[in-house]
Amino acid sequence: MTSERVQSKAARLRRIEHLLYNAPGGLRVVDLAERCGVDRRTIYRDLAALEEMGAPVWQQGGRYGIERDSYLSTVRLNLNEAVALFFAARLLAHHSDEHNPHVVSALQKLATSLPDATVSSHIARVADLIRERAHRTAYIRVLETITRAWADRRCVTIDYRAASGDVTQRVIEPYVLEVARSEPASYVVAHDRLRGALRTFKLERIAQAMILDETYTIPDDFDPYAHFGAAWGVINETEVEVRLRFTSDAARRVRESVWHHSQQIIERADGGCDMVLRVGGVREIRSWVLSWGADVEVLAPEVLRNDICDHAQRLAAMYQD
Repeated sequence: MTSERVQSKAARLRRIEHLLYNAPGGLRVVDLAERCGVDRRTIYRDLAALEEMGAPVWQQGGRYGIERDSYLSTVRLNLNEAVALFFAARLLAHHSDEHNPHVVSALQKLATSLPDATVSSHIARVADLIRERAHRTAYIRVLETITRAWADRRCVTIDYRAASGDVTQRVIEPYVLEVARSEPASYVVAHDRLRGALRTFKLERIAQAMILDETYTIPDDFDPYAHFGAAWGVINETEVEVRLRFTSDAARRVRESVWHHSQQIIERADGGCDMVLRVGGVREIRSWVLSWGADVEVLAPEVLRNDICDHAQRLAAMYQD
């Protein structure tokens, strides 16, 4: 067998794996043959080859698929790519305030697959740190349910506790999962049958979730990255311009990072700087502004300025003798 044919078969096997993995209901051999441009006998041989390689292929009613829960993918990384994943692992550790067994397992597998001992040992240590944290069984169960529903495009019924404490039952169609940048929290953006619109639900506020038999379709024009485009974190409400004035003591730290893709930095003669951003509402940026203390002044919008002013007055009154 020539090297070209070997490469062609390897590419076809990867394509069949990808097709089967992304078809929860499975595919027929004739479908695979049409998509891969080969005859059915070749597909049968390829399916047998995948099984011999350890892929968890299933067959039922003339359809073939891959067991997602037991499927393992193979990724080859160079040193710089491994370090990039190490940074991601460190961020994951900062984000995880609970023992998530799936996070621990993923990091352990990543650590054992990396050839560089230095990077792999650090990633293994990150897994150990997360393992030592408290278990939140209810949260993990909800996360697993929402993840499965999202992957299989099945509706979910949830008992959701709002910030006010009120609990309502919803039927949702998960569109995308997201993590917050300002807190250790996870969210699902979903079509909410109760409201008839897209809503963002915090997973930590879902008391219980149950997958339904009913399926749904994510609209072709839904782009999660456009949806989060103006958001400071995950909440994208009415877009507003925020103007902040930083002291000279804080300006250097401000200039060192890109805090939001819309930011504009305006230098000031006194060594300080102004920052102008357009974000989807002020709720999420509020805590970030407060983290700068007296080194920042809110110039606009007025609602945020008044909110920060009120907070500062209450803080000052708390510390008065």
